[in-house]
Amino acid sequence: LRYSPLVCAPPPLTFQVGKGSKPGHLILTPNVATISDVEIKEHGGDDFSFTLKEGPTGTWTLDTKAPLKYPLCIRFAVKSGGYRIADDVIPADFKAGTTYKTTLSI
Repeated sequence: LRYSPLVCAPPPLTFQVGKGSKPGHLILTPNVATISDVEIKEHGGDDFSFTLKEGPTGTWTLDTKAPLKYPLCIRFAVKSGGYRIADDVIPADFKAGTTYKTTLSI
């Protein structure tokens, strides 16, 4: 008998939309603590023009004067190096308390 080491793929990155979120106030909680510098690009936008503020409990918050244009793309730095982009993660009909899965694994 030969045994091979079992390699488990990391789970996909998810973002939970926090309670109290609404179109101009967004609270995101990722399922990993190894990201930083979270930015948002609105639907139809050319660049990542909104930077979220990191809270003490692993949350990322953004307040805007006008409602955001959904779906949102999220760009973030991985603490091990480099940036990643998750396209159209938060839909226009998002619900606070819901977790949205990306196609990325960290």
